[in-house]
Formats: sequence, structure tokens, C-alpha cells
Amino acid sequence: MDALFLLLPISLLFVAGIGVAFWWAIFSGQFDDTQDAARSILQDDDRPHT
Repeated sequence: MDALFLLLPISLLFVAGIGVAFWWAIFSGQFDDTQDAARSILQDDDRPHT
């Protein structure tokens, strides 16, 4: 039972930290353009430069 009093606040702080990090990522523009990186792989020029 004593472990519960230790682990519960630690887990709640961990979940709150993940929520804050996700909130920051959304509002800082991390997910604005998700398709551009996928297209850049397909449009890559892999020919050797001679």
C-alpha cells in the first residue's frame, strides 16, 4: 500500500508531462505539414553525380 502512495503521484506527473509536451507540439506547428516529408522521399534524385 505504501508503494501506491509513491507511484500514483509519480505516474500522474508523468502523464501531465506527456500532455504538456503534446500540447506544445500541437501549438508550435509540429504537425502542420505531415505530407511534405513523405513526398520528399519519393522525389529524391538518387542518380550518381559524375
